[in-house]
Amino acid sequence: MERLEQAHVRRERSRSVLRLTYKSKRYAFIYGRLLIPSLFFIGIRILPVLYSFNVSFREWDMLSTDKPFVGLSNYTEIFRDPVFLKSLENTAVYVILGVPGQIAAGLAVALLLQSIGRLRGLFRTAYFIPYITSVVAVSWVFRWILMKNGIANALLLDLGFNPQPFLYSSAQAIYSVIAVMIWQSIGFQMLIFLAGLENIPSMYYEAAAMDGAGPWRRFVHITLPLLNPVLLFSAVIASIGFLQSFTQVLNMTSGGPLNSTLSVVLHIYNLAFKSFNMGQASAATVVLFALILALTLLQLKVFNRKIDY
Repeated sequence: MERLEQAHVRRERSRSVLRLTYKSKRYAFIYGRLLIPSLFFIGIRILPVLYSFNVSFREWDMLSTDKPFVGLSNYTEIFRDPVFLKSLENTAVYVILGVPGQIAAGLAVALLLQSIGRLRGLFRTAYFIPYITSVVAVSWVFRWILMKNGIANALLLDLGFNPQPFLYSSAQAIYSVIAVMIWQSIGFQMLIFLAGLENIPSMYYEAAAMDGAGPWRRFVHITLPLLNPVLLFSAVIASIGFLQSFTQVLNMTSGGPLNSTLSVVLHIYNLAFKSFNMGQASAATVVLFALILALTLLQLKVFNRKIDY
């Protein structure tokens, strides 16, 4: 009996060793696969951000090896710069008008597509194509459409209205750019909202209909509350996108006329690669990073709530 018990104990020990070896190899394989993208993310994302903090505190001349520490001088200069302050104001307009407009348009299209039974896939594809189209190409097409002698003014003349300056007016240009940005992102927002709508149980709508709730009350009291996580995600993504407005602005207006469409990112680009003022450009980058972080945390705090029925 003792020999049998000893043999059983040895077998259990060997099985335990094999299980531990298998688990260690498995975890090593998993963490090994995670290591490469983690190093890539750290090298491409984290380190440049930290490096920009260092540059923002120095007088950074690209042609000189001497880069003296100047403290908060670069931050003081950019907040004294009326062009930077104008870019902050414009970026605020991009966010305040663009984010609600983009979310409302995406949700409206998603609700319409959910209500149809046939050709839903075709319409989804049609709305999503602009999102995957080159931003530069879309920007130049709309720049051509909104020219003084472009298609938009030709249609206005045919309808009996006066032609509009659109991109050539400091009062209209920023709204034209925002409209184009909203139009191109409708497909992305539509897919996000469709996924959220399809996850809402139909029994809630059936119970509300039996209680006499109309379409508007069902939308307000069922659809919107249960879409809260999707709305939060869409708001955060859209806010970051509008805070980083660059490509459409650069290709449609180059920040003009009279800096009326200049965004913070485009101003950073001008400081860094046209004026070669890397110190102030990095300081503006840090300010933009702080704005994105603060707005994201605010949205997570205000809109992140759990809804139960």
